[in-house]
Amino acid sequence: MGIALIKKGVGRGIWPCVYTYSILIDGLCKGGRLNTAREIFHYLSLKGHLLNVCTYNIMINGLCREGLLDEAMALLPEMIENGCLPDKITCNILMQALLGKSENDEAEKFIHEMISSGFLTQ
Repeated sequence: MGIALIKKGVGRGIWPCVYTYSILIDGLCKGGRLNTAREIFHYLSLKGHLLNVCTYNIMINGLCREGLLDEAMALLPEMIENGCLPDKITCNILMQALLGKSENDEAEKFIHEMISSGFLTQ
């Protein structure tokens, strides 16, 4: 349904900006419609839309809330590859998810990687 709505709007010449898409994805995640949010997120990525850190953070947070930590972590290298650098919010979302699953060693490793990569400062 979400993708159909986007296609319908685009078909009418309405091109939403990345912030509109981010709001839509956030609402879908919070409304328990993660699969639709995923579809839209991946549709945008496949169509070459430049997703920003806010959009990635929303999707990562939605995945983490549903316990899909591995899928959320997999977005990190994709994000970087697409020229969108993680920020403190990205790191905080993933750290909370790791610690929430008692993945303390992974959390420590993750924070060191983020610092050594320059995404976080000490």
